[in-house]
Amino acid sequence: MTSKTTIIATIGPASEDLETIKKMLEKNVDMFRLNFSWGTHEWHGGLIQKIREAEKSLNKKVYIMQDLSGPRVSDENGHHFGGKENVDAVTEKDIDDLHFGIQNNVDYIAMSFVGGVKDVQRIKKIIQEKNGTQKIISKIERRVAVQNLESIINESDGVIVARGDLGNEYPLEEIPFIQHKIINKANELDKPVILATQMLYSMVENKIPTRAEVSDVAYAIIDGATGLLVSDETAKGKNPIETVEFIEKIAIKAEEYKNDVLIG
Repeated sequence: MTSKTTIIATIGPASEDLETIKKMLEKNVDMFRLNFSWGTHEWHGGLIQKIREAEKSLNKKVYIMQDLSGPRVSDENGHHFGGKENVDAVTEKDIDDLHFGIQNNVDYIAMSFVGGVKDVQRIKKIIQEKNGTQKIISKIERRVAVQNLESIINESDGVIVARGDLGNEYPLEEIPFIQHKIINKANELDKPVILATQMLYSMVENKIPTRAEVSDVAYAIIDGATGLLVSDETAKGKNPIETVEFIEKIAIKAEEYKNDVLIG
Protein backbone atom coordinates (compact mmCIF):
# COMPACT_ATOMS: atom_id res chain seq x y z
CA MET A 1 0.00 0.00 0.00
CA THR A 2 1.28 3.46 -0.90
CA SER A 3 0.05 6.90 0.07
CA LYS A 4 -1.53 9.41 -2.29
CA THR A 5 0.57 12.13 -0.68
CA THR A 6 3.56 13.23 -2.76
CA ILE A 7 6.71 12.42 -0.79
CA ILE A 8 9.68 14.59 -1.79
CA ALA A 9 13.21 13.89 -0.57
CA THR A 10 16.17 16.26 -0.90
CA ILE A 11 19.37 14.69 -2.22
CA GLY A 12 22.62 15.66 -0.50
CA PRO A 13 25.88 14.20 0.79
CA ALA A 14 24.01 11.66 2.94
CA SER A 15 21.98 10.29 0.03
CA GLU A 16 23.89 10.97 -3.18
CA ASP A 17 25.05 7.40 -3.82
CA LEU A 18 23.07 5.26 -6.22
CA GLU A 19 22.25 2.58 -3.65
CA THR A 20 20.65 5.06 -1.23
CA ILE A 21 18.70 6.68 -4.03
CA LYS A 22 17.37 3.26 -5.04
CA LYS A 23 16.42 2.40 -1.47
CA MET A 24 14.55 5.68 -1.00
CA LEU A 25 12.74 5.04 -4.26
CA GLU A 26 11.80 1.58 -3.01
CA LYS A 27 10.38 3.26 0.12
CA ASN A 28 7.99 5.21 -2.14
CA VAL A 29 9.67 8.55 -2.73
CA ASP A 30 7.67 10.26 -5.49
CA MET A 31 10.07 13.11 -6.22
CA PHE A 32 13.69 14.04 -5.54
CA ARG A 33 14.63 17.66 -4.82
CA LEU A 34 17.95 19.07 -5.99
CA ASN A 35 18.87 22.16 -3.96
CA PHE A 36 20.73 24.57 -6.23
CA SER A 37 21.78 26.73 -3.28
CA TRP A 38 24.61 24.20 -3.06
CA GLY A 39 26.77 22.24 -5.43
CA THR A 40 28.04 22.55 -8.99
CA HIS A 41 26.29 21.76 -12.24
CA GLU A 42 28.60 18.79 -12.59
CA TRP A 43 27.50 17.41 -9.21
CA HIS A 44 23.81 17.98 -9.88
CA GLY A 45 24.20 16.43 -13.34
CA GLY A 46 25.63 13.32 -11.71
CA LEU A 47 22.66 13.17 -9.33
CA ILE A 48 20.21 13.42 -12.23
CA GLN A 49 21.98 10.52 -13.96
CA LYS A 50 21.82 8.39 -10.81
CA ILE A 51 18.13 9.16 -10.26
CA ARG A 52 17.28 8.21 -13.84
CA GLU A 53 19.39 5.06 -13.52
CA ALA A 54 17.57 4.08 -10.31
CA GLU A 55 14.23 4.80 -11.97
CA LYS A 56 15.11 2.54 -14.89
CA SER A 57 16.58 -0.18 -12.70
CA LEU A 58 13.47 -0.38 -10.50
CA ASN A 59 11.02 0.34 -13.33
CA LYS A 60 9.43 2.97 -11.11
CA LYS A 61 8.66 6.54 -12.15
CA VAL A 62 10.11 9.34 -10.03
CA TYR A 63 10.13 13.09 -10.65
CA ILE A 64 12.97 15.59 -10.21
CA MET A 65 12.44 19.06 -8.78
CA GLN A 66 15.12 21.70 -9.29
CA ASP A 67 15.00 24.20 -6.42
CA LEU A 68 16.44 27.54 -7.53
CA SER A 69 18.26 29.48 -4.83
CA GLY A 70 16.88 32.94 -5.56
CA PRO A 71 18.35 36.05 -3.84
CA ARG A 72 19.59 34.02 -0.89
CA VAL A 73 22.48 35.04 1.35
CA SER A 74 24.42 33.15 3.98
CA ASP A 75 25.62 34.59 7.30
CA GLU A 76 25.92 33.60 10.96
CA ASN A 77 22.14 33.09 11.05
CA GLY A 78 22.18 30.63 8.14
CA HIS A 79 20.55 31.06 4.73
CA HIS A 80 17.81 33.63 4.27
CA PHE A 81 16.27 36.15 1.88
CA GLY A 82 18.90 38.64 0.81
CA GLY A 83 17.00 41.56 -0.63
CA LYS A 84 14.46 44.32 -0.11
CA GLU A 85 10.77 43.84 -0.80
CA ASN A 86 11.05 45.03 -4.40
CA VAL A 87 14.12 42.93 -5.24
CA ASP A 88 14.03 40.78 -8.38
CA ALA A 89 13.34 37.24 -7.22
CA VAL A 90 15.13 35.80 -10.28
CA THR A 91 18.92 36.16 -10.16
CA GLU A 92 21.48 35.63 -12.92
CA LYS A 93 22.50 32.44 -11.13
CA ASP A 94 18.88 31.26 -11.23
CA ILE A 95 18.71 31.84 -14.99
CA ASP A 96 21.94 29.91 -15.55
CA ASP A 97 20.75 27.10 -13.27
CA LEU A 98 17.34 27.06 -14.96
CA HIS A 99 18.94 26.63 -18.39
CA PHE A 100 20.86 23.68 -16.95
CA GLY A 101 17.69 22.18 -15.49
CA ILE A 102 15.80 22.48 -18.76
CA GLN A 103 18.68 20.92 -20.70
CA ASN A 104 18.74 18.02 -18.25
CA ASN A 105 14.98 17.45 -18.37
CA VAL A 106 14.07 18.04 -14.74
CA ASP A 107 10.32 17.85 -14.21
CA TYR A 108 9.58 20.72 -11.83
CA ILE A 109 11.13 24.09 -11.01
CA ALA A 110 10.76 25.30 -7.43
CA MET A 111 11.08 29.08 -7.39
CA SER A 112 12.42 30.67 -4.21
CA PHE A 113 11.29 33.98 -2.71
CA VAL A 114 8.43 34.59 -5.11
CA GLY A 115 6.94 38.01 -4.48
CA GLY A 116 4.20 38.17 -7.06
CA VAL A 117 2.83 36.97 -10.38
CA LYS A 118 5.54 38.71 -12.44
CA ASP A 119 8.23 36.55 -10.82
CA VAL A 120 6.43 33.37 -11.85
CA GLN A 121 5.77 34.71 -15.34
CA ARG A 122 9.45 35.47 -15.83
CA ILE A 123 10.46 31.88 -15.08
CA LYS A 124 7.62 30.62 -17.24
CA LYS A 125 8.81 32.75 -20.16
CA ILE A 126 12.37 31.40 -19.93
CA ILE A 127 11.07 27.82 -19.91
CA GLN A 128 8.92 28.52 -22.98
CA GLU A 129 11.81 30.21 -24.82
CA LYS A 130 13.97 27.13 -24.23
CA ASN A 131 11.14 24.80 -25.31
CA GLY A 132 10.96 23.31 -21.84
CA THR A 133 7.95 21.55 -20.36
CA GLN A 134 8.79 22.07 -16.69
CA LYS A 135 6.05 22.97 -14.23
CA ILE A 136 6.56 25.77 -11.71
CA ILE A 137 6.18 25.33 -7.96
CA SER A 138 6.23 28.68 -6.14
CA LYS A 139 7.71 28.75 -2.65
CA ILE A 140 5.66 30.90 -0.30
CA GLU A 141 8.25 32.23 2.12
CA ARG A 142 7.87 36.03 2.09
CA ARG A 143 5.24 38.27 3.66
CA VAL A 144 4.56 39.85 0.27
CA ALA A 145 3.91 36.38 -1.19
CA VAL A 146 1.29 35.71 1.47
CA GLN A 147 -0.30 39.05 0.62
CA ASN A 148 -0.36 38.07 -3.09
CA LEU A 149 -1.24 34.47 -2.36
CA GLU A 150 -4.25 33.89 -4.61
CA SER A 151 -2.70 35.39 -7.74
CA ILE A 152 0.57 33.47 -7.20
CA ILE A 153 -1.27 30.16 -6.76
CA ASN A 154 -3.33 30.82 -9.87
CA GLU A 155 -0.19 31.50 -11.95
CA SER A 156 1.73 28.49 -10.58
CA ASP A 157 1.37 24.73 -10.99
CA GLY A 158 1.64 24.31 -7.23
CA VAL A 159 3.09 25.93 -4.10
CA ILE A 160 5.40 25.05 -1.23
CA VAL A 161 4.73 26.27 2.30
CA ALA A 162 8.36 27.11 3.12
CA ARG A 163 8.12 27.34 6.88
CA GLY A 164 11.83 28.02 7.38
CA ASP A 165 11.95 31.40 5.68
CA LEU A 166 8.36 32.22 6.67
CA GLY A 167 9.74 32.04 10.22
CA ASN A 168 12.05 34.94 9.34
CA GLU A 169 9.09 37.02 8.13
CA TYR A 170 6.51 36.26 10.82
CA PRO A 171 6.63 35.48 14.56
CA LEU A 172 6.93 31.72 14.93
CA GLU A 173 3.61 31.45 16.76
CA GLU A 174 1.87 32.74 13.62
CA ILE A 175 3.37 30.14 11.25
CA PRO A 176 0.72 27.41 11.87
CA PHE A 177 -2.02 29.82 10.84
CA ILE A 178 -0.15 31.12 7.78
CA GLN A 179 0.36 27.45 6.84
CA HIS A 180 -3.36 26.77 7.26
CA LYS A 181 -4.24 29.80 5.12
CA ILE A 182 -1.93 28.71 2.26
CA ILE A 183 -3.17 25.12 2.33
CA ASN A 184 -6.81 26.23 2.32
CA LYS A 185 -6.32 28.64 -0.58
CA ALA A 186 -4.42 26.05 -2.65
CA ASN A 187 -7.16 23.48 -1.99
CA GLU A 188 -9.81 26.02 -2.96
CA LEU A 189 -8.00 26.70 -6.25
CA ASP A 190 -7.32 22.98 -6.81
CA LYS A 191 -3.53 23.28 -6.88
CA PRO A 192 -0.98 20.99 -5.19
CA VAL A 193 0.39 22.32 -1.90
CA ILE A 194 3.59 20.95 -0.37
CA LEU A 195 4.62 21.42 3.25
CA ALA A 196 8.33 21.87 3.96
CA THR A 197 10.88 22.48 6.73
CA GLN A 198 11.66 20.36 9.80
CA MET A 199 9.04 17.74 8.98
CA LEU A 200 10.90 14.98 10.82
CA TYR A 201 13.96 17.00 11.79
CA SER A 202 14.95 14.88 14.79
CA MET A 203 15.63 12.05 12.33
CA VAL A 204 18.75 13.88 11.20
CA GLU A 205 20.21 12.16 14.27
CA ASN A 206 17.60 9.61 15.42
CA LYS A 207 16.05 6.49 13.90
CA ILE A 208 12.52 7.54 14.84
CA PRO A 209 10.80 10.95 14.93
CA THR A 210 9.31 12.69 17.93
CA ARG A 211 5.63 12.36 18.77
CA ALA A 212 5.17 16.05 17.99
CA GLU A 213 6.70 15.62 14.51
CA VAL A 214 4.41 12.68 13.74
CA SER A 215 1.39 14.77 14.76
CA ASP A 216 2.62 17.75 12.71
CA VAL A 217 2.95 15.64 9.56
CA ALA A 218 -0.34 13.81 10.06
CA TYR A 219 -2.37 16.94 10.72
CA ALA A 220 -0.81 18.69 7.72
CA ILE A 221 -2.33 15.99 5.52
CA ILE A 222 -5.64 16.12 7.39
CA ASP A 223 -5.58 19.89 6.86
CA GLY A 224 -5.19 19.41 3.11
CA ALA A 225 -1.47 19.29 2.27
CA THR A 226 -0.95 17.15 -0.84
CA GLY A 227 2.83 16.84 -0.55
CA LEU A 228 5.52 16.62 2.12
CA LEU A 229 9.14 17.67 1.58
CA VAL A 230 12.06 16.57 3.74
CA SER A 231 15.32 18.49 3.52
CA ASP A 232 18.16 18.02 6.00
CA GLU A 233 16.65 14.71 7.08
CA THR A 234 17.64 13.07 3.77
CA ALA A 235 20.28 15.51 2.49
CA LYS A 236 22.70 15.34 5.40
CA GLY A 237 21.05 13.28 8.13
CA LYS A 238 22.10 9.88 9.42
CA ASN A 239 18.84 8.14 8.45
CA PRO A 240 17.65 9.16 4.97
CA ILE A 241 16.02 5.81 4.13
CA GLU A 242 14.28 5.50 7.50
CA THR A 243 13.02 9.09 7.18
CA VAL A 244 11.33 8.34 3.87
CA GLU A 245 9.88 5.09 5.21
CA PHE A 246 8.46 6.82 8.30
CA ILE A 247 6.94 9.82 6.55
CA GLU A 248 5.22 7.45 4.10
CA LYS A 249 3.79 5.43 7.02
CA ILE A 250 2.44 8.59 8.64
CA ALA A 251 0.90 9.69 5.34
CA ILE A 252 -0.88 6.35 4.87
CA LYS A 253 -2.37 6.54 8.38
CA ALA A 254 -3.39 10.18 8.01
CA GLU A 255 -5.12 9.44 4.71
CA GLU A 256 -6.98 6.51 6.28
CA TYR A 257 -8.17 8.73 9.12
CA LYS A 258 -9.11 11.57 6.79
CA ASN A 259 -11.05 9.19 4.55
CA ASP A 260 -12.88 7.67 7.55
CA VAL A 261 -13.83 11.14 8.79
CA LEU A 262 -15.07 12.20 5.35
CA ILE A 263 -17.08 9.00 4.94
CA GLY A 264 -18.37 9.07 8.50
